[in-house]
Amino acid sequence: MNTRPPPRTAVEFDRVSIVFGDRPDLALPLMDQGRTRSDIQSATAQILGVHDCTLSVAEGEILVLMGLSGSGKSTLLRGVNGLNPVVRGEVRVRDGDHMTSITNADPATLRRLRLSNIAMVFQQFGLLPWRSVRENVGLGLELAGQSPAQRTVAVDAQLALVNLSQWADRKVGELSGGMQQRVGLARAFVTNAPILLMDEPFSALDPLIRAHLQDELLELQKSLHRTIIFVSHDLDEAFKLGNRIALMDGGRIVQCGTAREIIANPVSDYVADFVAHMNPMAVLTARDVMQPGDDAAPQSVDAETPVLQIMEMIRDGATTLAVTDGGARIGTLTPAHVMGRLVNPRG
Repeated sequence: MNTRPPPRTAVEFDRVSIVFGDRPDLALPLMDQGRTRSDIQSATAQILGVHDCTLSVAEGEILVLMGLSGSGKSTLLRGVNGLNPVVRGEVRVRDGDHMTSITNADPATLRRLRLSNIAMVFQQFGLLPWRSVRENVGLGLELAGQSPAQRTVAVDAQLALVNLSQWADRKVGELSGGMQQRVGLARAFVTNAPILLMDEPFSALDPLIRAHLQDELLELQKSLHRTIIFVSHDLDEAFKLGNRIALMDGGRIVQCGTAREIIANPVSDYVADFVAHMNPMAVLTARDVMQPGDDAAPQSVDAETPVLQIMEMIRDGATTLAVTDGGARIGTLTPAHVMGRLVNPRG
């Protein structure tokens, strides 16, 4: 039987700590003691950026760094392209068939990786208003030394993907905010950089445009298969876009998993409070709401059946369902079990 090999790692955070200040050595021992950002700043005049963050991101994955303002998500993101220097630990990125250290890279290597391996989309677009849409999209290719003819072919193809071909020769200052952000997306994707960093790119847009751009990003990802690290403070956005979500608090990763894993098994009261207002029906399955045990129920469902489908079966008259995994009965599910889990996601 042919089996697909597991995806390779694209980005590694290996016990990464980032400190803002000229004496990080003073702050690190207090960070290791679990002291808060305010305590550390009062004692050392250094600011805890992130502390001891370990995480691997697979090729083709969308990982969302999620948290409240000041949680460290943007700080960690900017460690990937070296914008925020790592004071302890290491960030490594996929560089062909091997992983290359960003933390220890010399200036020439860092410049090469920024031009060819890592692209970034900012919240405030970062466009040049005096340039045309086409010239903005092709900026990275221009900096990499591509000829005008080469740039034109790549840029026009990318503009078509984001439905901006008819705006190619207009100044970006003439475009709406949503269209400007699509220019930013096109500029990041056109370089063919396999790693894309997105720092709250849609947060300044109104909800309808934001939802539309989220959909466009997911459509682009289906064909381009980039590795995307996406920063957001919006839980709905994180759950919509992320294959996995890393929740951060006070500069530390407190839980990382799929939306389903986080809703079904929050590891702390902080995480439970964070997801308390999410509708879990979109991600939970029969396995998450069942009670363990073998019950002789007349009707059965697979353990991975979505709760939304279970709700339809209950509406159609099902009262007790046996939950199976590989043909074996592993639990029982009733309307009371479903309601109990929805009311209390921590079980």
